[in-house]
Amino acid sequence: MGVLPATVYPIFLSFLFFASTLRETSATTVLWTAPAILLSAIMIAWAAEASQYFVAQGFALAILAWLQTLPEFAVEAVLAWHKEEHLLLANLTGALRLLLGAAWPLIYLTAAYFRRRRGQGPLRKIVLEDHHAVEIVGLLLPLLYVPVIAWKGTLTIYDGVVLMIMYIAYLIVLSKLPAEDHEEIDDLESVPRAIVLAPRTKRILAISALFIVGGALIYFSAEPFLASLLALATVAGMPEFVFVQWIAPLVSEFPELASTLYWARRDGRATMSLMNVVSSNINQWTMLTAMLPVVYSISIGTATPIVFDHLQSMELWLTYGQAVIGLIFLFNMEFAWWEALVLAVLFVIPFASKATEQVVTYLYFVGAAVEIIRMIAQRRLPRAFPTFLRVWREHVA
Repeated sequence: MGVLPATVYPIFLSFLFFASTLRETSATTVLWTAPAILLSAIMIAWAAEASQYFVAQGFALAILAWLQTLPEFAVEAVLAWHKEEHLLLANLTGALRLLLGAAWPLIYLTAAYFRRRRGQGPLRKIVLEDHHAVEIVGLLLPLLYVPVIAWKGTLTIYDGVVLMIMYIAYLIVLSKLPAEDHEEIDDLESVPRAIVLAPRTKRILAISALFIVGGALIYFSAEPFLASLLALATVAGMPEFVFVQWIAPLVSEFPELASTLYWARRDGRATMSLMNVVSSNINQWTMLTAMLPVVYSISIGTATPIVFDHLQSMELWLTYGQAVIGLIFLFNMEFAWWEALVLAVLFVIPFASKATEQVVTYLYFVGAAVEIIRMIAQRRLPRAFPTFLRVWREHVA
C-alpha cells in the first residue's frame, strides 16, 4: 500500500456521501448498527495487531486510524459539501477533544484495572517504546502550525497543503521503521496469532479481508447509526450544534474506542492502544482539517477560505490548548496516572457550564507553560527528541 493512496483514500470515499444529507431513520436502527460497528472495530484491531509483525507498528496503526476515522471524514465531508460553515469546527473539535480528554484517560484506567486483576500491582504510568517518538514528533508538527490558522481566523486550501505535506512526511518516516519482534507472537490472542503463523498467502488474505470487511462495516453502518441518534436527539430537543459536536463524534470515534480498550486490557499493549489514538489525533489535525477547505471550495466552485466566527475560534483554541498539554505530557515518553486525571477533569468541566470553556482554555495553556518552565529550570531535554533522533539515524537516515 503506497503512502499517497493511503492518504487520499478516505477523501474519495467521503464523496460518496455528497449526494444527500443523512437519510431519516428510526431510533431503533441503533439496535443493529451499534453491534455492526463494534464487530468492525474488533476485526480491524485483529488485522492491525497481526500486520505489525510484517510492517512497522506505527505504520500499521496509521492505516488503522484511516479506517477508524472513515465515518468522521464522511460526516465532515457532508458538512463541508453542504456549506454548513457554522458546524464544520463543531464536529472536528468535538472529535479531537473526545479522543484526548476521554480516550487517553480511559486507556490508562483500563490498563491499570486489568493490571491489578492480574496481580501485578498499581500502574503508575504507561511507558512508551523508543519508536513511539515518531508519533510524538508527528503530533508536534501540526500543532506548531495550528496557531497560524487560529490567529488569522481562516482555513484555506494553502493551509491544507501544508498539513498534507506534514502527514505524508510522517507516514514516510513510519514506513522506514522495523516490524515488531516475532518473539512476542505468543502474547497475541488466538485470532491474530493464528494469522501471524499462517502461510504467507493465507496471512495476506486474512489481514486484507479483516481490514476490508471491517472498514466496510464501519462505512455502511456509520450513517444509519448517526441518523438513529439524530432521531433520538430530535425527540429530546437537543440543539444541532451540540449534536454535531458531541454525539456525531462519539459515533465516529466508537470503533477506535472499542479497539483501543480491547488492547489496553492486555499486558504490554497499553502503549499500542495509546499510540492508536495519538495516530488518529495526527490524522485529524492534518488530513481531516486539510480536507475541509478543499471540499468546501469544490462545493462553491472556486477556492474559498472557511472563515471562523467567534464561537468557532474559541472552540479551536480550547481544543488546541488540550492538544498542547497532552503532547507535553508525552514528551518524556510516558503517560502518568496524574496526567490522565488532569486530562479527564479538564475535559469534563465545560460540560457543567459553557461559561467555563474560556477558563479551561487558560488552564490548558498555563499548565503547558508550567511544564515547559519546569523542563528549562531542571535543564532537561524531553526524552522524545533525542529518542527520535536516534530512531531517525538507525532506521531512516
